[in-house]
Amino acid sequence: MANSRSGDALLDRVMRILGALERDPVLSPGELAEAAELPRTTAYRLITDLVERGMLARTAVGDIELGQRLWEIAQHTVLSRTLRHAALPFMQDVNYVVQQTTQLAVLDGADVLIVERLSRRGAVSNPAEVASRMPVHLTSMGHALLAFAAPGQMDRVMSVHGERIRRERPEFLRELGEARSRGHVRLGGLINTDTAGASVPILDARGHAIAALTIVVPLAWDRLPQALMAMQTASRGISRALAAGGRPPTHRGRPVE
Repeated sequence: MANSRSGDALLDRVMRILGALERDPVLSPGELAEAAELPRTTAYRLITDLVERGMLARTAVGDIELGQRLWEIAQHTVLSRTLRHAALPFMQDVNYVVQQTTQLAVLDGADVLIVERLSRRGAVSNPAEVASRMPVHLTSMGHALLAFAAPGQMDRVMSVHGERIRRERPEFLRELGEARSRGHVRLGGLINTDTAGASVPILDARGHAIAALTIVVPLAWDRLPQALMAMQTASRGISRALAAGGRPPTHRGRPVE
């Protein structure tokens, strides 16, 4: 990529535009230029080019948002082609049983990344959205992922968030040990005071977490034991599907609630 006179690579400028829209999904061209820290003439030219290629889109009033072409490209990533493809039938089964939000997450760097999310009318409030990031130490999925993490992942997380984790969750390492012993995690009232999250890891052949399967339920929900059985069954099924190349089962019966 060619560099600007300031030494700022073209790709860096494009990524700053996309990153600004990741933080604020809809911005005017001027606001986007400011958020991306680019001269307006440079930003407007890049915005026009990206809109023409479908990477950005203009709203009816001329504001800028991420374009559908980005979504289309994202569907061909490994996460979409294998993990989401393998997990979705099992997530649907769990979602049918619990009648609450069911989600799939992975550890991405030092954060938890939401990969898929299924919900139902009447489900409790849940701030997580697909492609959003959540703190590892305040979520059941973060605990499940780190409790069964591959060597080195804990060190990476602590190098980024260690000070905050020690301040906000001083018992974090003990909690991870308990999660390993139980094989599941339940955390309540940390992000939303009225809800709890319960997670189980999805493991590879070495016993390391590939992802976490999570439900978000009312804080005083009394059906957790039944839900955990369904989640653990689903977790094993997803692991088998991934080992078979990410192919979901060709036929699945609807579970009995």
